[in-house]
Amino acid sequence: MLTVTQLARECNISRTTILYYERAGLLFPAHRADNGYRWYGEKQVSRLKSILAYRSFGLPIHEIGSLLDKQGDQIQEQTLREQFNALEREIEALRSQQKAILTALEEPNLLETNSMNKAQWVEIMKHSGFNEEDMANWHRQFEKMQPDAHQEFLESLNISCEEIEEIRKNSR
Repeated sequence: MLTVTQLARECNISRTTILYYERAGLLFPAHRADNGYRWYGEKQVSRLKSILAYRSFGLPIHEIGSLLDKQGDQIQEQTLREQFNALEREIEALRSQQKAILTALEEPNLLETNSMNKAQWVEIMKHSGFNEEDMANWHRQFEKMQPDAHQEFLESLNISCEEIEEIRKNSR
């Protein structure tokens, strides 16, 4: 059993975040001692890790609760597809804004020269809280949901054909 502080350290987040998830109805201690200390077991640790994963995907708190409380891969898959599509629309909108700015600057080639590479993408993912396992899961979901878009994305990172094939093979 872990205290709120120990749980926060274990998951590399703040105590305040855990308490926020409790107030939001997402995470409750397994036991509350007479002195008010909250104690969390493996079930709560696992639930918190799921909450953190969903948050890293950009899902809002109100959607996470329903995902955690419902059983079934179909619900999760549909929610993740919807989030993926929302992110795709957001990326397209941002690309359009970039193009408009570059046109205004009369430097349309700047977009191609400033494209993201693999190292930059991995760094962004790590700063977003992803570890190697999270990134592998991200690739598996991308490959499962949109294999052609996954291929295009990997190509956009200027990764060699061999490495792309290896990533996609490990994602199947």
